[in-house]
Formats: sequence, structure tokens, C-alpha cells
Amino acid sequence: MAKRPLDVLNKALQTPVLVRLKGGREFRGILNGYDIHMNIVLENAEEIQNGEVVRKLGSVVIRGDTVVFVSPSE
Repeated sequence: MAKRPLDVLNKALQTPVLVRLKGGREFRGILNGYDIHMNIVLENAEEIQNGEVVRKLGSVVIRGDTVVFVSPSE
């Protein structure tokens, strides 16, 4: 059975993910929530550039229309 994108996000809840945005910005954190528009809530979020943490942000909400992909992270 094919999985829908929101099914995949649901399985990723409370796990570390990497989120890339349009324009190339990347954020890593614990996926704490999402909605049907792919707006995403991350806890313990960090902004990543070239694989290095450049800012620790805490809790963030990312607008779904800016998301390019969500991937499991370490």
C-alpha cells in the first residue's frame, strides 16, 4: 500500500528530522507536529549551514509552503 506524505510525517513524530527550505536554508530538530498544509513544528531546532550548526533556535514553526523536503536526521 502506498504511503501518503502525511503518513510518513506521522511516523516521524518525536524523532529528529532535517528540513530544507526554498532558498537552501536547513533546520534540524525534533518533529513535534504538522498539519495538512505541511506547516511543521520543530523542538530543539538548529539552523544548519554546510553541515554545521549556526544558530540554536529552540521551538520553531516552519510554513509548509517553504518546505522542499523533510528527512530523518541523526
